[in-house]
Amino acid sequence: MVVNERNIRHQLVLEAAHRMMVAARTAPKGKGIDIVEVGMATDEDIERLSAEMIRIAGETGMKFFLRDAENIKSAEAILLLGTRQQVQGLNCAHCGFATCAEKPEAVPCAINAIDLGIAIGSACATAADLRVDTRVMFSAGLAAQHLHYLGEESKCVMAIPVSASSKNPFFDRKPKENK
Repeated sequence: MVVNERNIRHQLVLEAAHRMMVAARTAPKGKGIDIVEVGMATDEDIERLSAEMIRIAGETGMKFFLRDAENIKSAEAILLLGTRQQVQGLNCAHCGFATCAEKPEAVPCAINAIDLGIAIGSACATAADLRVDTRVMFSAGLAAQHLHYLGEESKCVMAIPVSASSKNPFFDRKPKENK
């Protein structure tokens, strides 16, 4: 039997995305406290995400949201990584305040953001090992946050679209104009 890669590519991309999710989950966490949320959007959820990005572009005037809204349609899956905000009680001052008690609630704990960054790095390293195309996108992450794809408590959501094609569709992107 001969199996053509084109016939199983979608399945392989989803398997890679699942492995990326595991890598994000098992990434080291500050104080060993797991505040990272990980999910995956596919099919109609990607379409909803794209529509929300277009809405955000219209609301904010940030044109790169239009470009990225079109760009994510090339993804077969989009990993979503965010963090629940939880003060870690280290009084480390990385957030800009001397103690956790002084930090306003609206200011995120820096340790939470660092944990998210480590999880993103682990997911992207796994993607590289599996040779799938990716790019970390703030724009798609913000749209996913607005849509509560990871729940209402998730903040600072980032997105990683995943694809497997002869050329990474998430680089060398042309700006899109509002129609």
